[in-house]
Amino acid sequence: MMTATEPFTSSSFPVNPRKDFEVIAGWVSDNARILDLGCGDGSLFSYLKEKRRVTGYGVEISIAGVKACIERGVTVLQRDLEGGLSDFTDASFDCVILSQTLQSMHRLEALVESMLRVGREAIVTFPNFGYFPHRLQIAKGRMPVSKSLPYEWFNTPNIHLCTVADFDVFLRERHYAVLDRLVVARGKPVRFLPNVFGQLALYRIKRN
Repeated sequence: MMTATEPFTSSSFPVNPRKDFEVIAGWVSDNARILDLGCGDGSLFSYLKEKRRVTGYGVEISIAGVKACIERGVTVLQRDLEGGLSDFTDASFDCVILSQTLQSMHRLEALVESMLRVGREAIVTFPNFGYFPHRLQIAKGRMPVSKSLPYEWFNTPNIHLCTVADFDVFLRERHYAVLDRLVVARGKPVRFLPNVFGQLALYRIKRN
């Protein structure tokens, strides 16, 4: 939701949204101060307000998303995440969330760095490009199209597709600590070969 076209955000979660929300709520403390980046229609933030009594802001670029947030009672800022998070001070949030927006960002490395500057922790979720149906489609010579990646190659807003293994390396090379990691398919945890059989990855991270 952070580009001119509309990538996935928490509002368009394709794989059992309640499971996604439940996992994130389980990683967030009661009364936590939250910054939800690419918050879409505010459904995730609204869920966290109900379950965890969180406070804070959503950040969304689309007018439709901003209006939907306001209707839900979510305090929202209309911003383009590509401009960074310089308006927020260090450690001003308990947790910064980037739900299924990672793959649409141009300056992802800088954004994750900023998330861990303004937040004591960060939660990042993204569709796993290594999911085996995607691999099969590539083996047939086609770019993958699925419930978690529904766009065609010519109209996709996704510019940084990655696998669970890719993100593990990304975090390790930057010495970020992984507090929790869950990979799911159809709303159920995947323990065996998550980079192959996992459809969606959820990470809770912080600085070392």
